[in-house]
Amino acid sequence: MQNLRHFPVIALSLTFFSILAFSFSQNQQYNEEKNFEGSSDLVNLEYHMGPVLASSINLYIIWYGRWNAKHQSTIRDFVYSFSSPAQYPSVADWWRTVRLYTDQTGSNITNNINLSGEFYDFKYSHGRYLSRLSMQSVIKNAVTASPGTLPLNYHNGVYLILTSDDVQVQDFCRAVCGFHYFTFPSIVGVTVPYAWIGHSGIQCPGMCAYPFAWPAYSGRPPPRTNGGNNIMSAPNGDVGTDGMISVIAHELAEVSSNPLVNAWYAGDNPIAPTEIADLCLGVYGTGGGGGYVGVVYKDSWGNGYNLNGVKRRKFMVQWVWNPVKRRCFGPNALD
Repeated sequence: MQNLRHFPVIALSLTFFSILAFSFSQNQQYNEEKNFEGSSDLVNLEYHMGPVLASSINLYIIWYGRWNAKHQSTIRDFVYSFSSPAQYPSVADWWRTVRLYTDQTGSNITNNINLSGEFYDFKYSHGRYLSRLSMQSVIKNAVTASPGTLPLNYHNGVYLILTSDDVQVQDFCRAVCGFHYFTFPSIVGVTVPYAWIGHSGIQCPGMCAYPFAWPAYSGRPPPRTNGGNNIMSAPNGDVGTDGMISVIAHELAEVSSNPLVNAWYAGDNPIAPTEIADLCLGVYGTGGGGGYVGVVYKDSWGNGYNLNGVKRRKFMVQWVWNPVKRRCFGPNALD
């Protein structure tokens, strides 16, 4: 998380990926097992008495910029997969770990995430460079512009701003791949949780679309699922979009468990918390960590994935911290 002019934003940091580039072992393969999945002795994740998103979530997507319809379809299907049945291990099974987090009344995070509206900001209402704070103005535009205005839902709404690959965002690719926070009444009119994720396909796939791309300065790519040194192929055919999928999951998990930055996080400073997905960056399967994704599956074309979704979709999504097992966990775990 960064502090920008006293405007804190909960961010998916790129520091981890810098570490990855120098920690990769030449002999590692994706079917190896190593115990790098977190330690209950080192993690002090605490509840700070704030709310979690226990009511059904009405998710509103703001498509900022010019989007490829095929990429939009992939993302929609991923969102639909949170609350729809699919072959195990599924996206809905992955969300069950997030649901283990409760508020002070004992209410769990909801299992209902509904795509309730979309807004197409294809005219770049706030330009092709966005500051972090300007994200709130993008939301304000989406709930006031016409036609196609989104409702301003302060009861159970979450707003997801997705920027196209030609939009630059403050600190994108340098320090963050996505972030979440909540709106200020002085800008939007009410307080609602939101998240932003950028499409990194052109700007920094090696930073924000791991493991489908590798940082240019690393000197070599990660191995494939079946060994070797080729890049792992993206299961839905686009590195930037498939990379976004995991960041979207990351931010939805954290905005649900820490929507007002006063619920679930580790550390004493809410301006720079470590949240439930931050603890498991880069871990996608058993043995993951230190630049190795862990044990994952491969489809008939050799593309890597660890979750199933609707319409026979395959997705690669990082694990999150399981408060019961006290370690990073996903439904594709071998133990």
